[in-house]
Amino acid sequence: MSKVKNKNSKPLYVKIIRYMWLAFILGLAGFVLFVVSVNANFLGLFGEMPEFESLENPDSELASELYSADGVLLGKYFRENRTPVTYNELSPNIINALIATEDVRFEDHSGIDPRALGRVFVKSILLMQKNAGGGSTLSQQTAKNLFKTRSGDSQGLLSKVPILNMVIIKTKEWIVATKLESAYTKDEILTMYLNTSDFGSNAFGIKTAAKTFFNKDTRDLNILESATLVGLLKAPSYYSPVYNAENSTRRRNTVMAQMKKVDLISQSQFDSLSATPMALEYQVESHNEGLATYFREVVKADLLQWTKENLQPDGSNYDLFGDGLKIYTTIDSRLQKYAEESVQEHMSELQKKFEEEMGERDPWIDNRRRVIPNFIENAVKRTQAYRNLKARYGDNTDSIEYKLNEKKKMKVFSYEGNIDTLMSTMDSMRYYKKFLQTGFVSMDPHSGHIKAWVGGTNHSHFKYDHVKQGKRQPGSTFKPFVYAAAIENGYGPCYTVIDQPVEINVPNQPTWRPNNADGKFTYERMTIRSAMSQSVNSITAYMMKKLSPEVVVETAKRIGITSELEAVPALALGTVDVSIMEMVGAFSTFVNKGEHITPIYIDRIEDKNGNVLHQFIPRKRPAMSEEHAYIMVYMLRGGTEEEGGTSQGLPWSIRDEGNEIGGKTGTTQNASDGWYMGITKDLVSGVWVGGDDRAIHFRSWINGQGSRTARPIWSKYMSKVYEDTSLGITKGPFPKPERPISIEIDCSKYDLETEEYQEFDYDATSTDF
Repeated sequence: MSKVKNKNSKPLYVKIIRYMWLAFILGLAGFVLFVVSVNANFLGLFGEMPEFESLENPDSELASELYSADGVLLGKYFRENRTPVTYNELSPNIINALIATEDVRFEDHSGIDPRALGRVFVKSILLMQKNAGGGSTLSQQTAKNLFKTRSGDSQGLLSKVPILNMVIIKTKEWIVATKLESAYTKDEILTMYLNTSDFGSNAFGIKTAAKTFFNKDTRDLNILESATLVGLLKAPSYYSPVYNAENSTRRRNTVMAQMKKVDLISQSQFDSLSATPMALEYQVESHNEGLATYFREVVKADLLQWTKENLQPDGSNYDLFGDGLKIYTTIDSRLQKYAEESVQEHMSELQKKFEEEMGERDPWIDNRRRVIPNFIENAVKRTQAYRNLKARYGDNTDSIEYKLNEKKKMKVFSYEGNIDTLMSTMDSMRYYKKFLQTGFVSMDPHSGHIKAWVGGTNHSHFKYDHVKQGKRQPGSTFKPFVYAAAIENGYGPCYTVIDQPVEINVPNQPTWRPNNADGKFTYERMTIRSAMSQSVNSITAYMMKKLSPEVVVETAKRIGITSELEAVPALALGTVDVSIMEMVGAFSTFVNKGEHITPIYIDRIEDKNGNVLHQFIPRKRPAMSEEHAYIMVYMLRGGTEEEGGTSQGLPWSIRDEGNEIGGKTGTTQNASDGWYMGITKDLVSGVWVGGDDRAIHFRSWINGQGSRTARPIWSKYMSKVYEDTSLGITKGPFPKPERPISIEIDCSKYDLETEEYQEFDYDATSTDF
């Protein structure tokens, strides 16, 4: 019996083999079932997988880009600063460094590298070695970057189990990697990986990283630079060439050693390059750096409003910070550069003069030139810092006072460069309030396109935009609207008025008696062209008396002023707050043959694929006749052509070659505001200079007048513009109307002594209007 039993029994090794096969088959079946379950997110245990449409059109956050009219990138709007590149834009060096270091068999596998997995299994799990290297292919890492396989949104119920969680994540990345391999070429996958990787320093994607660390395009990266950037992929902070240069150099050399190992560089190249020190041109992209910083912030506000009002095809709102929009503006980068240079050059010198006049005295003074008490104490109460302290300490004024006067390290602005210092909140408020501010804008009067925009002296330290956001009294730069009303009501440039005291009496209002700027009257007869060129207040007031404030308000509104205007006699001297933007738009009406164009600074918005989402069209309307507009240009030319004109101080270098220039200065009471509006046949530009608070100004009216504070910026700007022949902006006369002008505007051809051109005395005490 026992013999029969022994005969039928199987050898032990056969049983072992059988059980091994059974275990292998069950394991394989279990693995396949596991993969299928993960892919299908069975019972919600494993977390969602990306849908096929997502794989075909992978989505990652792209920075929206702002371009000038001449194609220069002005700035970006982003949460992750990423701009994609194509494969053809990549340097072969970055491709070689990446493949040699991260996935040497990238061209041979289909998303999963069995040899790499085997190495990791043996070294990490069986031999417990820490330097086994990674088993993820570039395709798997691309899957991780694109679809956030390790984020909370991709987690299921089983993801809370520590070891199982990593197995699920890796399985997802294997699945997505194989799908990516079937949907894209190797070149496309490699490009997607580089476009979606984080290089640190707020640089997402290879294009931004190349610009941030080396100020280069991706196609220009050399071997050293490529190895440095690839080295960052392992740990962007630890291997940062800026903050951990020694670690970065060591990692860079490791990358090059991998390149040498696979014969992408020679031993001699490696020896030479590995001994080469790091050379960076490090500059993290900032909204406070680069061209048109104030402009970019204004446009951002407009774009955010646009995204709220416009929907994508799927019904969702556009995302300015992630959809990769392309915004094309009307700004010319060359004109913008000249405008910023002109502001910087003049304001640095003007600030020195202001500080020299100020001396040890505070510049915030009242109408009697007395220092305003508690000015800084009251100003600080309007700051966010004070509101935060108030919320924290309530009515405990001692604690608030202590914190406001507590000194701390800070960087403060100066025209020579930032200064590291110790200051309290009160100290910094006192320091910054002593700086004069400015705004400048330049416009093509024929298209309505804004060509240059400088909202202040330094956006990093002074955020307030003085072009569109800020409004101040324009002073005498408002006078042309009074004279425009006069021209339209039959008064020619040669109409004469005597420079003498004028009173305007309006029922229920105090009598208005304006003085001239110097407090004197010549009692001489002059044409209204000469009066406007010399900015004689009495004659402007007389024209207001003849016309009425209501007529002037209607004219100014029609020509382009959009701010609220109070119909009072003092309006003639610019006592209402307006922006530089609307002043430039209104003056452009004169140059543009009487047609008003609302200033425009965004041309179009495109999606990331170049499809036009919105084309902005300038709004145009007739505002005055071509003849009257030309006569107003002639009136403004008086500033440079009439004896004593306030634009006579412009350098001859911009007035020669038959160039015609019109201009108007403006200075408000106590020289709180200095203005200059300048027109040429191609550009209309406006400048304002003053303190952030009206109480901050030159003590001397002479030093603070617009011809000294504002006009030099316009002069410097136009000098630079005319020197650049590539702009196509030339000197020359304003074009005359095709139809002959119905009146003679050359006053030399009139006998101004005849009674027809004289103004007679009038009853100064009578009720007007």
